[in-house]
Amino acid sequence: MPLITFSNPEYKDKTVYAVAGSFTETVLKIAQENKIPINFSCGDGECGTCAVRVKYIGDKSPMGYHLEEKEKLVLREIGKISKKQMEDMIVNDLPSEWRLACQFIPRDEDIVIEYEAL
Repeated sequence: MPLITFSNPEYKDKTVYAVAGSFTETVLKIAQENKIPINFSCGDGECGTCAVRVKYIGDKSPMGYHLEEKEKLVLREIGKISKKQMEDMIVNDLPSEWRLACQFIPRDEDIVIEYEAL
């Protein structure tokens, strides 16, 4: 089971277990179930208010799911990912540092989620 640590300067860090391999639980849903106040508006990947920074813990290469087209577009529109960074992620097959909490489904790896609160 991967550990997800939610981190925000205004709140004490909280670490929770995510169900490994469920492939249905988004970071936003996990946060809501654990009463972690991540800012969001639409919950559908359209607005970008739930953008979070993802830090991978451990010494193995990060696996995270690749960005879907809608998520790429929104993260570019809100200035979280540049065109160059997008190209580097594709060429080097790396996950993005920025994700939308409502779209990001964690893999079997420990991560820290830095978020803005409601």
